[in-house]
Amino acid sequence: MATMASLHSYGHLIRSARSGITYVPRRTLTYTPIRRAEEQNNKPEAPKQQSSSTFSSIKNFFGFGGKASEAPKPTVRKASGPPKKEGALSTDSIFAEDEAGPKLTASGRTPSRKQAGAGAPKEGETAEEADYSIEKRNRANMAAVLDPRPKARLTWERKMAIREVRQRGRLSKTQQIMRAERETLAKSHWFKTSIKKLGPLARQIAGKNIDEAIVQMQFSKKKAAKDVLGHLKHAKNMAIVRSGMGLGAQAVGPDGEEVPKPKPLTIVSKTGERKTITDPTSIYIDQAWVNRGPYGMDFDHRARGVINRLRPPHTSLSVVLKEEKTRIREWQDREARELRKRKAKLWTQLPDRPVTQQNQYYSW
Repeated sequence: MATMASLHSYGHLIRSARSGITYVPRRTLTYTPIRRAEEQNNKPEAPKQQSSSTFSSIKNFFGFGGKASEAPKPTVRKASGPPKKEGALSTDSIFAEDEAGPKLTASGRTPSRKQAGAGAPKEGETAEEADYSIEKRNRANMAAVLDPRPKARLTWERKMAIREVRQRGRLSKTQQIMRAERETLAKSHWFKTSIKKLGPLARQIAGKNIDEAIVQMQFSKKKAAKDVLGHLKHAKNMAIVRSGMGLGAQAVGPDGEEVPKPKPLTIVSKTGERKTITDPTSIYIDQAWVNRGPYGMDFDHRARGVINRLRPPHTSLSVVLKEEKTRIREWQDREARELRKRKAKLWTQLPDRPVTQQNQYYSW
């Protein structure tokens, strides 16, 4: 055991006696780039005679061995890969510039846009720099992605053309509504609440004016009402900015004449509730529903070191915003439909007219 301990403790002294080998200590728990030890002079030198005694190697290790070795010390360099080459743009690319722009290659200069018939390298370029460009992009190469089924595309185009001819340029009722009325869909981020708690709030604001719904959420005692309030404000701002909703009726017409304000109109909703509309362009919530989201992770620390794992649910709220003119049009459609039904059931008597072609005898 004593012999093994003595050999193990002086292992680094034996390694220091070998001047031809560079010893790099091993590092742990850290990342170091790969480094290679090279000598500056690649010429072979005559090997120096080393002392084989253990005592002399110990003296050299502690600095008592005399002069230091005059051999050149090795240098350390970083291992680097070849320079990265990047492709060029095609001649029909929309990102190409007419004038020479900044160069993107690591080696130096390359044209920002290739001219027609330019295959040979230009001045200041070598043949290697001019040959690494990628294959030119054309419609034949991209057809597999842009037009995977050409026969189906031609069939669809023919069908649409026939439909336009049959309709004679007239728009359907759905297309007319989409052109005349505005609407927008707004989906919120995930709220840390359940569907059971967020559902009543969604039913509470559905069918109400956006301003009235915001007031309802401001005075609500529900914890999730704060998140719903923030989402309603964001949805209203997005509807005004993106879709131009809720901007009010025009006070001045195209000819410069003043447009009279619309009179208040009282309508009956689907649920039988009467509403008075003063501004047809005001925003109201047509639909509101709740979406189920992912489950989170939480812990409940109990007595005696017991920890229960909790899975809090996450839900979001989606609202469809429309203008009051849509609700007016839907009310008018319902009234017209009910009127047609009542007229269909109405009995009308025969008209009063003289009876002719009557005889007391049989005609046969």
